[in-house]
Amino acid sequence: MRGMVLFTAAVLAAAGCAAQQQSGTAGAAGAGVTATGVKVGGVLTKTSATGYSTKDAEIGARARFERANAAGGVHGRRIEFVGAEDDTQDAAKGDAAAKKLVQKDGVFALVPVHAPNFGGAAFLEQQGVPWFGWATGPQWCGTKTGFGYNGCLAPKPGAGSQTWWGRQMADLLGGAQGKTVWVQTSDSSGSKYGGKTISQSFEAAGFTVVGVNSALPAAAPPPDWLPYVNKIMTSNQGKAPDVVVSVIAGTKFNAGLYAALKKAGYKGVLTDATSYDANILKDPAQAQAFEGVIAAPMFEPFESSAPEIRQMREDVEAVVPGTRLTQHLAIGYWSADIFLKVLEQTGKDLTRQKFLDTANSGFTYESAGFGRIQYPKDHDEPNGCGALVRIQGGAFQVARNMKCFDNVPLKP
Repeated sequence: MRGMVLFTAAVLAAAGCAAQQQSGTAGAAGAGVTATGVKVGGVLTKTSATGYSTKDAEIGARARFERANAAGGVHGRRIEFVGAEDDTQDAAKGDAAAKKLVQKDGVFALVPVHAPNFGGAAFLEQQGVPWFGWATGPQWCGTKTGFGYNGCLAPKPGAGSQTWWGRQMADLLGGAQGKTVWVQTSDSSGSKYGGKTISQSFEAAGFTVVGVNSALPAAAPPPDWLPYVNKIMTSNQGKAPDVVVSVIAGTKFNAGLYAALKKAGYKGVLTDATSYDANILKDPAQAQAFEGVIAAPMFEPFESSAPEIRQMREDVEAVVPGTRLTQHLAIGYWSADIFLKVLEQTGKDLTRQKFLDTANSGFTYESAGFGRIQYPKDHDEPNGCGALVRIQGGAFQVARNMKCFDNVPLKP
């Protein structure tokens, strides 16, 4: 009996020693990090009531991670991508997804995060967990852990605000002098804030903004577009404006708005930030609604001959052959690319804190694919870069290659 007790005690002591060694190793490497791997996962709006989906961002991120792994990883560590959770465009579900990835799945960082109503920002900031994606809402801005691939798109008054969309459009139209703009948003916080920053972008380029309307419901397209269309068609001293800018997340919304405007006889320019998506051209009615629209992606268009875009195509083809490139896919890809660059510069001795210190200590990265990014500056303002793509004849055509412009202080 005494021998059995001693044996049991020895086993427990050995187990405790092993556990202590494992704990020490994990502590040295950091959460989600081993000697051979770095675990990451994302949060996307894969499904939603409006039909809006960012699910392709998962393919983009996976493609970039797989190329990194094929090259031996980063400092000998492979990227262990656990995939992306679906927040269904619900802030509470986004918060729950972030907590699951960190507390249950044990990820080092969240890549990509591409969800307009992402609700996990406060938790990630409190936990010191890095997250990379499309910073479309104010929850991204002013953090130390949230890294928008194109900066913060909802800067506070006084901080830098983008001018690239207005300036690119002015170049495309042969100047902004004497031209008017109407900005249409929904009543969601992100859309309304976007309307504020984008209207000032067009003003900075020399356009006259004749109205910013945020009365459109965010949950679902309205049954009757006529009240909204009538406001737009008479906004320019009883006439239609030269340009209508839509700051709405969802193909159904934009298709409805554009179709209604065209039915009312609108002949001006229609532009938005979300219509660079091959999926919208599959449906004949949608394709007709989007004909002539100028999309404004914040990355170099897929139709470009830039080497970085060719590399993206090859990476995606290697992971999911036959996949059509989409805006959401590109956002996932470039978010992953920037994450990998920070990981590389952090070095082999990796912890979340060392990673954040590297990113927030004058990190600068330029690429023909997405422009330029600078942290910590771009925690508080956008990177100022974007392109224009025209939808014509059921296909996309590069209207303006990506270009970066200086920001201007956002007005209150």
